[in-house]
Parts: sequence; C-alpha cells; structure tokens
Amino acid sequence: MAGAPVVLVTGSTDGIGRTTAVALARRGARVIVHGRAKARVDPVATELRAVAKEAALEPLALDLARLEDVRAAGAVLDARGVSIDVVVHNAGVYMRERVASADGFEMTLAVNHLAPFALTHALLASAAGASLRRIVVVSSVAHTRGTIDLDDLSFERRGFDPYATYAASKLANVLFAVELARRVRRGVTVNALHPGVVSTKLLTQGFGMRGPDSLDEGAKTSVRLALDEDIASVTGAYFSGGKRAPWSPLAEDRDLARRFYERSAALAGVTPLPETDG
Repeated sequence: MAGAPVVLVTGSTDGIGRTTAVALARRGARVIVHGRAKARVDPVATELRAVAKEAALEPLALDLARLEDVRAAGAVLDARGVSIDVVVHNAGVYMRERVASADGFEMTLAVNHLAPFALTHALLASAAGASLRRIVVVSSVAHTRGTIDLDDLSFERRGFDPYATYAASKLANVLFAVELARRVRRGVTVNALHPGVVSTKLLTQGFGMRGPDSLDEGAKTSVRLALDEDIASVTGAYFSGGKRAPWSPLAEDRDLARRFYERSAALAGVTPLPETDG
C-alpha cells in the first residue's frame, strides 16, 4: 500500500480492538475508530493522536445491531471523502441469553456476522471502499466447535445455548471470509483469524474466565493481516499467532459456504457478489 493506509477497526473502543487501533497507529496507519456512541469513540481517537498527530481520522459511531445504519455506513464515509484501504471486523458479542436485535435477529448472529457482512458490502459498493485492499475478520478457535443450520441460524428450533450460538457465529466469520475471497474483485484479500485467549470483557463476562494472552498478543494477528507485505496476496485463509492455522473441516465445504453466503445476503438486505469460476 502506497502512503499511510487508512484502516477502519470495528469495536475499537476497548479490549483487543482498542489495542489493535493503537498498534496500527504506531505502525503508521491512519485509523477510523468505531463504537456505538460518540462518547466512546472520541477518547480513543484522542489516544491515537497522542501516538501520531495524523493517526486518527474522524471516528465512526455506529450501532452494529441496526442493519439499516450499517448498510448506510458507506454513504456516511463517502460524505466525508474518506478512502479506506483496510477494514478489520473486530467487534463481537457473547450473549448469555437470547436478545433480539433491532431487526429481530438473535443478537450474536446480528452483531458477529450480519453486521460485518453488511458493512463489507456497503464499503465495496461505495466510493470510500474503492481503494479497499484487505478485509480482516476476527473469528475465534471456537469456530471449530460451531455448526451452521441454514434453516435455524438463530437457534430457535434447536434452543438457545450461549456457547453454541457464539461458536456458530465464529464459524460464520470463517465461512464468510472463505466465500467472499472467491467473489470479491481482484486485488482484495479476505482472511479470518483467531486472536488468542485474552482477558477481554467478552471472555471474562461471557465465558466467566481469564485468558493467558495479553492484549498486545490479541491484536498482533489483526495488525499483521492489515499491514504486512509478505502476506499481501494471501486470501481465503485462517490465521492464528500470526501464521496460517488449521480450521474447521466445514470451511472446506464449498457448497455450504456458497449457500450460507447467499442466505446471509438475503438476511442482511444486500445484493450478493456474483460467483466466479475460481
């Protein structure tokens, strides 16, 4: 990437996302901080400017549980004249009970999968995303325990289970990355990753445990996939600890990935990218 890359990091007001934003700023990137409210994003933008004066662009306050707002994000960024090189889909939730999003979807599915799905397509269709070259999706090793039922994505028939729902959303991240990598325009890479087991709010409040990895370690792979030139052409892969790693056998199921992508497009209210011959 020529010049200072512009990177949008979702869920960057605390935890791994905030650490990722700071690490990117230290590497010379210009960062768009994202969070639900202006009061949350402004302090992080100030922190980035302390790292480098030009490091923080105008933050993006956006509720990922409202798909109408997510789909409009491209137009919002267009109005600012922003050109984005990298998006890091870091935001995620772990719900201990069933809660519906503004659109009526189970919240884990809505925030962890449908929001990054819709936001990616909004960027790809916008002037702001014309320079987009890397799409980074923060998944989890939990995806290896996930299952996808195309007729019961919200666990209504199967019954809501916090971990099963979370694991399914993380498998959704991997399947999305795999299928989008096949469809997206030439020159754009899409990869998923496991950040490690870090004592974030999601881990301590959701799982009721603490992890062995630091926030810096949790951010490392996202930063590598966003900026490092030695992997600039790698796409449709899964990383952990900064290197390619094994993934769920379901990630190899091309028919599942295709059908899940098309189902997701219908749910998210976006036009699916066409299939390629590759």
